[in-house]
Amino acid sequence: RPANVQEERMRRMITLAGEESLRHGITSFQDLGTNFKEVDLLKTMADEGNLPVRLYMAFEEQAADMEGRLAEYRMVGHGNDFLTVRAIGEKVLDGALGTHGGWLLEPYTDMPRSHGLNVVPIEEIEASARLAIKHDYQLAIQGIGDRAYRELLNIYESEFKKHPDKKDLRWRIEHAQVIHPDDVGRTIDLDVIPAVQGIFACSDGPWVKDRLGAERTYERGYIFNTLADAGAMPTNGTDPPVDEIDPIASFYCSVTRILPDGTKFQPQEVYSRERALYSYTMGNAYAAFEENIKGSLTVGKLADITVLSQDLLTVPDDEIMHTKIAMTMVGGRVRYRDGEIVKISRPSR
Repeated sequence: RPANVQEERMRRMITLAGEESLRHGITSFQDLGTNFKEVDLLKTMADEGNLPVRLYMAFEEQAADMEGRLAEYRMVGHGNDFLTVRAIGEKVLDGALGTHGGWLLEPYTDMPRSHGLNVVPIEEIEASARLAIKHDYQLAIQGIGDRAYRELLNIYESEFKKHPDKKDLRWRIEHAQVIHPDDVGRTIDLDVIPAVQGIFACSDGPWVKDRLGAERTYERGYIFNTLADAGAMPTNGTDPPVDEIDPIASFYCSVTRILPDGTKFQPQEVYSRERALYSYTMGNAYAAFEENIKGSLTVGKLADITVLSQDLLTVPDDEIMHTKIAMTMVGGRVRYRDGEIVKISRPSR
């Protein structure tokens, strides 16, 4: 019984999380912290047709535990394109910037004795990198501070040089909040994706200058548009439960950088409306190798469609947050409409 009770609880959690995504207009969710047992259940639910949204999963396991199992677990588009497992995910190389945990090249302005934290040993990330390139997995590791970001670039570059035959790897650095100018060009040269969350610029903005000082903040802090201008793939998202799942809030911050007190944080780094929309659609699809089936309203793609109450490209800044999700469709089927989840009736066998 206990195993069944646990499975039922997990099923309920997956269903509720998926339905919460649908309410916010999200048709695909990239989860960078799964394990083998969870993937077993997700695969079963995908086979049953019971996943509410499409999932792109990344293992967050010790390299020693992944050795020998990655090949059998790799799957792309399983269960009618509802489950993909092809990434090794967010082992945290460093901590959060707000708690002085982000690993920096120079000390914190407001805590001069500290450079932040290296959470997961470099050797563990290197081991995961070797596994990822061997088994054709994407690597997507958290790098918040500029030291963490540089260390990850070094690890990625080293692995790429050992395997010049491997192309189009699209390895990612998650959050990418503080980046030294020298590493912007390296990001482009290595074809690394800085997978950022627009909302963080507004939720973190009030205290970033305290941590980094004004000059370092201007040069390196949340430079999402600088990265895109340089040629990096623009991405977007949130990081629940750290920030709300709401894409509208992240879009709003991406195009305004307006803080709660009305000031703007790094206003030179706002996305254009078009870039922000692209970041949430084609950019995110590209970051998951899914640009051929997702990300645009194109004949032959999956017909995952979100209908909004107003046009995000033209509505005034101060009205963006009033945007409602009118309808969410997954695979051409309405799953959410006018405040209600639409249940799918399945033929009895």
